[in-house]
Amino acid sequence: MKIKTLLETKFIKVFDLQYKEDSHYYNATRRDEKNLVAAKSTEEFKNMLPDAVSCVVIWNPVTAERNGEDASDGKKQPHLLMNREFRYPTGQYLLSVPAGLIDPEDSLDPAPLIKTAKRELKEETGIILTEKDEISVINPCLFSTPGMTDESNALVKIVLNRESLSGMTQDGALGGELFDGFDLLTKDQAKRILKDGVDEHGIYYSVYTWAALTYFVTDLWR
Repeated sequence: MKIKTLLETKFIKVFDLQYKEDSHYYNATRRDEKNLVAAKSTEEFKNMLPDAVSCVVIWNPVTAERNGEDASDGKKQPHLLMNREFRYPTGQYLLSVPAGLIDPEDSLDPAPLIKTAKRELKEETGIILTEKDEISVINPCLFSTPGMTDESNALVKIVLNRESLSGMTQDGALGGELFDGFDLLTKDQAKRILKDGVDEHGIYYSVYTWAALTYFVTDLWR
């Protein structure tokens, strides 16, 4: 395969992937040519890190479980924690999961996906995990739209086993990140958004939001 650089900027690059003579396939990517997914061997592909981590964050209040109370009032049952993030290509605030790119130093950590997830959770919600909380990898690498880009995300589950989420903040936003509050969704609310295909404001959302909603309502997180 021949690779030709068509565009190279700080944040995005476009390559011409020529698999055969006079046959061109264009790839938009964050990666340098030496790290392109298309150029990796099958073994390298199986062991690669994704570009970013998306977090499925579930608040699981412990009050009802400890006191044996009825959790059906909507306040003590589990909630899916989402945020409202402005996504520039859409020009809209979208219902989103806490997420972010894997930093170069993260890749040196024994658990790079977990390290990235913890950092992004703190930056976008102000929440710092404790020993009571749970964190684990759901899926190590999912491609967004491999017809035009090699961009990929890992999915990480975070369960917040605590009575309240006091002190949440979006003041840790970096660079061009813009947020407009949080959404705490019950299972019924999440099901409604899945069924409608839009959030409660009639706005479309990303496939990673769809994945988080589905993971939550099917109780796969338990």
